Amino acid sequence: MNSYLKGILCCLIATLSWGGMFPVMTAALIHLDPFNFTTLRYGIAGVAFALLLFWREGVGAFSLKAQRYVLAWLFGTLGFAGFGFLVFWGQQLAGPSGALSASIMMATMPMLGLLSVWVLKHIRPRKSTFGFILLSFLGVLLVITKGDLIAVLDSPGDLIADLLIIIGALCWVLYTIGGSYFPHWSAVRYTTITTLLGMLSIVGVDGVLIATGVVASPNIAQVSAVIPHLLYMALVAGMVAVLCWNVGNKIIIATNGVLFMDVVPITAFVVSALSGVVPSWAQIIGAGITASALVLNNLNQRRFAR
Repeated sequence: MNSYLKGILCCLIATLSWGGMFPVMTAALIHLDPFNFTTLRYGIAGVAFALLLFWREGVGAFSLKAQRYVLAWLFGTLGFAGFGFLVFWGQQLAGPSGALSASIMMATMPMLGLLSVWVLKHIRPRKSTFGFILLSFLGVLLVITKGDLIAVLDSPGDLIADLLIIIGALCWVLYTIGGSYFPHWSAVRYTTITTLLGMLSIVGVDGVLIATGVVASPNIAQVSAVIPHLLYMALVAGMVAVLCWNVGNKIIIATNGVLFMDVVPITAFVVSALSGVVPSWAQIIGAGITASALVLNNLNQRRFAR
């Protein structure tokens, strides 16, 4: 298979899987809080990744001697603790419509990616790109407000939920860019090491929240109720999707890869509609505007590249 085509296919598999995770989490969050769920999810995924890395590259692949392990821990914390906690906490606060809102917020990732690359790697976006950034956030604003800005200002809780989701999305963008700081690591190794190191932060934060009484320790009934959701989130949206994502972004680079996050809200729209939660026209129009801005910006970048 052509290498670039393989990269596109991997990114597509990842984003299709992630599109289904938000409706799945709507059901899971009824039974379990996002903090304990994230801990269980990445605990399962971490074991699976570790076994895969051991099989593919041997025990030596786990050695971090002379490696940038602090940076790997930082990116793992951002990608798994930051994204997992903040996005699904925001989705929980948003209520029944949280799956649609969270999935549409993922469409901000390409523009967040451009701005992050500008800050981290000093690659300044072109002036035309800033226009597409504004257009993209106009679409996101329509989604957030459902076309009624005044109503949202009267409900500050909704703004807090949306802000948590966007910060979580930024965490994933930084994690994606983080792969470029480890060019000699395979996608499997980067995924596994960052997951395991990120788990240190996940367990630490979850432990503090339980110890201080902010969240309750999960009981057997709660865990049993979310087993199907855990299996999907850990093995499909976790292991398969994250690995495909990192493989794809190594091939087509992160700036192009994050464009595929547009697939997430489309998938979530379909799954949510099948379960009876239908987006408003304002949200559909907003998602369309954001998607158009991202596609036009990508075409614009390719034109300059040629």
